Amino acid sequence: MMFIRRVHRLSNLITNKSCKKCRFYSDYDRVTTIKEKIKQGPSLKDFLVENSEPILTESPRIPYLLEKSKIPTRRKVFFDVYGCQMNLNDTDIVWSILKKEGFIKTDIEEEADIFLVMTCAIREGAETKIWHRLDHLRGYKRRAKDRSVKIGILGCMAERLKEKLIEKEKAVDVVAGPDSYRDLPRLLALTESGQTAVNVLLSLDETYADVVPVRLNQDSVSAFISIMRGCDNMCTYCIVPFTRGRERSRPVHSIVDEVRQLADQGVKEVTLLGQNVNSYRDVSQATEKFDTHMVKGFKTVYKTKKGGLRFADLLDKVSAVDPEMRIRFTAAHPKDFPDEVLQIISERPNLCKLLHLPAQSGSSAVLDRMRRGYSREAYLDLIQHVKNTIPGVGLSTDMICGFCGETEEEFQETISLMELVDYNIAFLFPYSMREKTTAYRRYKDDVPELIKKERHNRMLEVYRRKCQVLNEAEIGNTHLVLVEGTAKKSGKILGRNEFYLRVIFDQADILAEDGGRRQAKPGDYVAVKIVGARSATLTGVPLYHTTLSEFYRDRQWGAARCLNG
Repeated sequence: MMFIRRVHRLSNLITNKSCKKCRFYSDYDRVTTIKEKIKQGPSLKDFLVENSEPILTESPRIPYLLEKSKIPTRRKVFFDVYGCQMNLNDTDIVWSILKKEGFIKTDIEEEADIFLVMTCAIREGAETKIWHRLDHLRGYKRRAKDRSVKIGILGCMAERLKEKLIEKEKAVDVVAGPDSYRDLPRLLALTESGQTAVNVLLSLDETYADVVPVRLNQDSVSAFISIMRGCDNMCTYCIVPFTRGRERSRPVHSIVDEVRQLADQGVKEVTLLGQNVNSYRDVSQATEKFDTHMVKGFKTVYKTKKGGLRFADLLDKVSAVDPEMRIRFTAAHPKDFPDEVLQIISERPNLCKLLHLPAQSGSSAVLDRMRRGYSREAYLDLIQHVKNTIPGVGLSTDMICGFCGETEEEFQETISLMELVDYNIAFLFPYSMREKTTAYRRYKDDVPELIKKERHNRMLEVYRRKCQVLNEAEIGNTHLVLVEGTAKKSGKILGRNEFYLRVIFDQADILAEDGGRRQAKPGDYVAVKIVGARSATLTGVPLYHTTLSEFYRDRQWGAARCLNG
């Protein structure tokens, strides 16, 4: 009987016929249907994006995303942002991508259809906050029975944990790493059919240079611009190279264009962002220039890039866009402070004279275990060189206590460094072991948590005491303050000086440029006389409205007048 059925099936296949009474009919018909679908589906050429498309055009059609799978238009997105300034800029990039696809941003949690959490993985404390937030969102999603709510995890934590996030947190629908934001429309579309979507592929060339970020806070007088992504330094404690990939820089022209657009929108302050901005290199631009370093004793684990436009060239072009726009930058590695960068900062009034020089530790032995590439002595030599090159320079730093094997004597060297160097701003943290890092593989996290906490408190005490002294020394001096808005607690006018310190003063009619009087509003430059100081805030009296150029020209004229008697 089986032999007869096989002959019957073979005969039907040869003659291209089918028998509805035969049990093989459904299999044959299914194969034919699949073949027809394949013929009608996308071919390889549908997946290739034309390189000739002009930059800053509409997003290309995604050929592998069926129309019926697309996210319904007008869905409302709520953004939760944690971590560094780079995450703020990444959120602007994500919003730019989603806005073009018809999404709507909402600041009201109850209205949201999609929650996107931009995460940080640099310390355990940052991740703990995000886990607590996910607990809240899970409950919200469960209660929102009237509509489909999606939760997406973006950024460094997504890259670090990958599929583990899905396994641990069943409420998460999308996991997207820092180089996968262009793929978010497709990932969100997949969730409409009940799938969980993950893309955590790191890129060697993604910089989002052609994506014009849309700021979440359009009223802010300041903005962030990412000039590069990733890091090659491979410090033993740091997870960044594993969550953001290798170092790559945006072209100079795209950065300058973005600065120009922000200036046209009325932005008065821009911060250039990167994991190590001083190693910026636009290799698409040929040049024979070389960086010069007067301070010796710095080394690196990777080969320094040759050729191309350097960070000093970028600062030159960016600061020339609008002389009335303040330019800041962060972060920087001490090994990459060539004299060209210091020189242009000293020459341009709108390049803020606050330099971020993250020491991480004051002990040469700890710095060696951290693979920072310099000793305590070399770092102090650099500080002195910076002060000689840029008179009146302000300094900020990062410090870690409780790194693997840190003894009390080694920690005391960190305290003594903080006593020696006058830091206007410092970011102080107890060490947090991260998987994948060299420290995780090579060292033991052997400093007890109680000792880490105690050392952290001691660093904070020294920092606050030093800041109090530094700020009290400013009483009687006049600072240029960029007005940001109103302080929440006091209701007074809030702004920041060149060193990024908070300055508050009473609202009043202030002498204007035209000789009249008017009140201060966000975006105004106001000359403020400092009359009071705390460790984190200065209090002042507003003197007059001014411009950045006029304020520093008057100061230079006054200084020259004093020197001449």
